[in-house]
Amino acid sequence: MATDSENLRHRLDRATAHLDPPYAVVDLRAFDSNAAALVDRADGKPLRIASKSLRSRELVARALARPGWHAVMAFTLPEAIWLVRTGVSADVLVAYPTVDRGALAELVADPTLMAAVTLMIDDPEQLDFCDAVSPPGRRPELRVCLDLDASWRLLGGRVHVGVRRSPVHSARAAGRLAATVVRRPGFRLVGLMSYEAQIAGLGDAPPGRTALGTAIRLAQRGSYRELLARRSTAVAAVREHADLEFVNGGGTGSVAATSADPAVTEVTAGSGLYGPTLFDAYRAWQPTPAAFFACSVVRRPAPELATVLGGGWIASGSADRSRLPRPWLPTGLKLLGAEGAGEVQTPLTGSRAATLRIGDRVWFRHAKSGELCERVNELHLVDGDSVVATVPTYRGEGRAFL
Repeated sequence: MATDSENLRHRLDRATAHLDPPYAVVDLRAFDSNAAALVDRADGKPLRIASKSLRSRELVARALARPGWHAVMAFTLPEAIWLVRTGVSADVLVAYPTVDRGALAELVADPTLMAAVTLMIDDPEQLDFCDAVSPPGRRPELRVCLDLDASWRLLGGRVHVGVRRSPVHSARAAGRLAATVVRRPGFRLVGLMSYEAQIAGLGDAPPGRTALGTAIRLAQRGSYRELLARRSTAVAAVREHADLEFVNGGGTGSVAATSADPAVTEVTAGSGLYGPTLFDAYRAWQPTPAAFFACSVVRRPAPELATVLGGGWIASGSADRSRLPRPWLPTGLKLLGAEGAGEVQTPLTGSRAATLRIGDRVWFRHAKSGELCERVNELHLVDGDSVVATVPTYRGEGRAFL
């Protein structure tokens, strides 16, 4: 009897038999199943889609068309403007502060954009920068959101658990910045956001590393308890100065936990729609792999080796093996330790390597989500054993935002 993995391989092979690798596909059944599962995990709180995790307008729109998904979190202001102008969303939060003068000038010149786009800030100097581009008396109010640092700081700040984002960590600091914003003409404070990367973006069950997994889970529990109290206090401090439209938090890896926080009104997710390999290390929920890329076998340098053309689509982050793409189908393949995934060729070994022939496809999964789309111009959407549509990526539309 064929295994699920074998069935998936045969299905993808049949659907794309007319295509020449390399190319990328998204399995729509898995994508839609992941979208529904994330809504269930959000337990009634609306989901804001992290567009950087998809990087295809059509697939962002597909997710937004489903119940439970309501808005977009963009990663640059030019991207946010593009998504509004092309009708993808009328509610786009820019996840990171911007110093793009041209994009700011375009934003303030268009009332539709001003109503739809919210900028991220964590420092009064960012307000100064906006004013230098367009003085407050010459523009409508810019919508802004405060970025509250969600990292866990121990031993008086000497130990930092989480990513380095906003300098605004305490509730008092959040309240001070909120007061500064509301005193400034030309700005309207509408939201607060915090991203608990040490919970949402860190797998708690790394393969073969039991002790590390235990340590991660202990740290995540402690961090969650601390953030639950601090975020609530910070929201209260900010609400003393402004009526917030939203309090955003979380990511794919913490949708259920973040949704349980009474202070949070909406949760961000995105990577879980594609299901990249980094999320294989989560215990609470693992998305169904939905995004794959195919490479062709072009060499057999030894009986136990098969070499594909390309394959070196490395993910951002700390430079270790977790950022390498993973040969997924057929099962039983692995990268060579001395070579890894190469820019122009990738040799593979393992129990199935000897069965591969010149011209066979090997299916890979990317370590991260949307970064796959920086390598291809289009995504082939598979339903069953057929390609039902081919849609452009951001790259395919000539949009390289970062």
